[in-house]
Amino acid sequence: MATKIEATARTKSELPPVPLADPCVIVIFGAAGDLSRRKLLPALYDLFAAGNLAKGFAILGIGQEQLSDEQFRAAAHEGAAHSEDVGELSEEKWIDFAARLHYMPGDLLNATTYREIRTRLISLRPHGAERANQLFYLSTPPSLAPAIVKHLGEQGLAGEAQGWSRVIVEKPFARDLDSARALNAEIAQVFAEHQVYRIDHYLGKETVQNVLVFRFGNSLFEPVWNRNFIEYVEITAAETLGVEQRARYYEEAGALRDMVANHLLQLLALTAMEPPVAFDADAVREEKVQVLRSMQPMTPDQVFKKVVRGQYCTGQIDGQEVPAYRAEPGVGPESKTETYVAVEFCIENWRWAGVPFYLRTGKRLARKVTEIAVHLRRPPQTLFACMSDEECDPNVIILRIQPDEGIAIRFGAKRPGTEMLMGEVQMNFNYATGFGVETAAAYETLLLDAMQGDATLYTRRDEVEAEWRLITPILEAWSQTAPPPFPNYAAGSDGPTAAVELLARKDHHWRSIEKRMKTMEKV
Repeated sequence: MATKIEATARTKSELPPVPLADPCVIVIFGAAGDLSRRKLLPALYDLFAAGNLAKGFAILGIGQEQLSDEQFRAAAHEGAAHSEDVGELSEEKWIDFAARLHYMPGDLLNATTYREIRTRLISLRPHGAERANQLFYLSTPPSLAPAIVKHLGEQGLAGEAQGWSRVIVEKPFARDLDSARALNAEIAQVFAEHQVYRIDHYLGKETVQNVLVFRFGNSLFEPVWNRNFIEYVEITAAETLGVEQRARYYEEAGALRDMVANHLLQLLALTAMEPPVAFDADAVREEKVQVLRSMQPMTPDQVFKKVVRGQYCTGQIDGQEVPAYRAEPGVGPESKTETYVAVEFCIENWRWAGVPFYLRTGKRLARKVTEIAVHLRRPPQTLFACMSDEECDPNVIILRIQPDEGIAIRFGAKRPGTEMLMGEVQMNFNYATGFGVETAAAYETLLLDAMQGDATLYTRRDEVEAEWRLITPILEAWSQTAPPPFPNYAAGSDGPTAAVELLARKDHHWRSIEKRMKTMEKV
């Protein structure tokens, strides 16, 4: 049973107006790649169509591929036409947008390319503009980031004498703590910290930002948001997809680097952080860093007890047979790369001492779902019997990130009838019906923030290093021990049995991914 919170539907145009971004030239390195085509260019088109970009903006794509401007524009149009993030593709607006798209082939390791970029930036500057603002987006493999940044510095493109200059660096940001420190140091030689935007697209999701509003904007919830009332927290990011065309990257990264080292630790930090003194970049990011610093790196023995890794075998997703990970194109038959990770973290501070935070992520799981489930403690005395043979679960607050964005609260209520029997009910808020608007795609929010100079939703240098400080000991422990017999979970399942046992030791349990989705479809 569930109670829905609804409102009259509204369109994006009825939302409060968003300030215009400063006029700038956006330079996308790796512009012919998948991320640019599927996410970045559609997001920029949507911002343009909504009137959020100044008239003087332009986009310069840089890539290894030999493309003309027209070919680049055609590829961008195809990406926008097939994008789930684009609200409505107006051909009239696209023609105006496409005129601002430019492409330049070049070797990203060759200094000549950057001299040509500098010349093109001058030519793309709005006529008569006094300031030359430029945003560099590194949509490239992480290994290219140091070279790109170095060449930009050598050509004087990082300076801010005539306008601002900012750089967005995509994840994964390095491979471990040492490489993260080295990359941060290399970038710092060219760009000041206020110019660097380390992107984690999860932070751009409306429902992730709503975690802060839910916690700190409601006196109903903040008083119970601590160890006295909360027994444990589980954070899930499950995917039905396999590795698709990303096998080369995924074989080097694995689920721990790809998801836990950034997305899931960011969700944990937002869930656990103390209230910031203000909602600005420095205040919010400082509180997130304090949470990460309150977590101690694991010893090898703790890794063995508190971390589960898995790899999927054949199975069924939505009724379709799918291959095992080792049978995916580009993956070796003896691959030991993990496609699933479950971790138990502990935060050793006053608010959270003794409360386990369970994180799990995996590919080829039963359903696509990202959520934060906060399990409250059971009342000290059970006065009421449940309708079912099983004991009623304690209250749970569920913050749904995707795909059905919203918040649900599960609690007990008296069943109709003469007997004092309790049943579980669920009060459900859904973003789409609650506010009647389509939320902006994450990349729209983050790109606009970068153009406006707001780094609140981006990751700070010490924040990245604090995340790798927790992840690197796990990687090191794994390098010294063989993984469990892979594959160890079927595609279409909830993951390895060992992950269930990880929580069962403390009489805790994961919310069933498949069961959860079937329940939500009914409300």
